[in-house]
Amino acid sequence: MAAPKAIIVPHAGYLYSGAVAATAFASLQPHAGTITRVVLIGPAHYVRFRGLAVPTVDAFETPLGIVPLVREAPTVLADLAPVVRADAPHAPEHALEVELPFLQAVLRSFELVSLLAGDAAPEEVAGALDRLWGGPETLIVVSSDLSHFHNYETARHLDAVTAAQIERGDWAGLGPDKACGCLAIAGLLMEMSRRGLRAQRLALANSGDTTGRRDRVVGYGAWITDFEKATVDGEADIRP
Repeated sequence: MAAPKAIIVPHAGYLYSGAVAATAFASLQPHAGTITRVVLIGPAHYVRFRGLAVPTVDAFETPLGIVPLVREAPTVLADLAPVVRADAPHAPEHALEVELPFLQAVLRSFELVSLLAGDAAPEEVAGALDRLWGGPETLIVVSSDLSHFHNYETARHLDAVTAAQIERGDWAGLGPDKACGCLAIAGLLMEMSRRGLRAQRLALANSGDTTGRRDRVVGYGAWITDFEKATVDGEADIRP
């Protein structure tokens, strides 16, 4: 069985969205020996900037240990105008780091490319993902929650519509009201469509399913795509 090429997972506190995220990360277990590089991208919640931000540090650290960053990633992305090297957007950000313990628990060893999406176009995100696409050793992880602060039934309806759009590859229909990581999801869907891939739903829920409070909830979903048919001419600028 081929390794998954990409997953979309939520990034709320583990109590709220951890079970949904785990459905996607658990699917990586049979491929732990294959996946050695992870491209992790999500929204910048706290610092505004133009484009995509790559940190300047050499590693991230969680209670489970150190995760080395791919040193050549900034060079590979250097000629893409919206990509900047900046630590300030990453310093307070939870959207990426909350995914790292899942990856550390499932994968044997991996290097990380960490990208935050600021004020960027989906086409720019897709261009960066194209550069980083790699082969079966590379997994793309998009971090995003869905709707925010609606009542339970409204959220269920809105998130079902968003889920269907993701599964159709309808990137143009996504916006910040549907997913905080809409730019990262849209960029992934654009590149997936170019490569003949589609997203498969693994889970869809909201915080009302875990906390019991249903008057003001946040939506969560998890999706996966296979690696099959992902090879195109000119891919894999970063190789192991």
